[in-house]
Amino acid sequence: MIDKRKIEEGVRLLLEGIGEDPAREGLSETPERVARMYEEIFAGMCEEPSVPLSRQFALAGGGPVLERDITFYSMCEHHLMPFFGKAHVAYLPDGKVAGLSKLARTVEIFARRPQLQERLTSQVADALMEYLEPKGVMVLLEAEHTCMTMRGVKKPGSRTVTVAYRGAYERDAALREDFYRMLGR
Repeated sequence: MIDKRKIEEGVRLLLEGIGEDPAREGLSETPERVARMYEEIFAGMCEEPSVPLSRQFALAGGGPVLERDITFYSMCEHHLMPFFGKAHVAYLPDGKVAGLSKLARTVEIFARRPQLQERLTSQVADALMEYLEPKGVMVLLEAEHTCMTMRGVKKPGSRTVTVAYRGAYERDAALREDFYRMLGR
């Protein structure tokens, strides 16, 4: 799905566009390096959350499951600049659970696409609802956007927080409060 040849062409054009010589020493291999980097940071384009979330285990009873402080890196689709931060993902199982690494893997799959933080938050919540079929899901993302910190308004350290809740978390304020308590807020 990722066409490294087109990325290399585009990087050469970009270098020419800013007045550089793509053939000069130091830049001559940059198009290939950028193509390999893009293949890695946009790997989520070729992956589906159904794969990691299909590995489930039966569980009778039990309370909320929270995986907190999942580090993620993504690229803002408006400027193709990085944003990065922490994801906190909780769900209320209904007879089955996923391995904890599968929650982090789900965040990573969606983060490794051109993204908006708001969409990323919703996509993680929706995937957990669809594939785990829990009683409810709550997802909170905190991120720093380099399109705000190193260009534009230039406000380093500013963080954007987005939240999505589904099912029981949508209906029950006490469950949402429990989520925040578990995060230490």
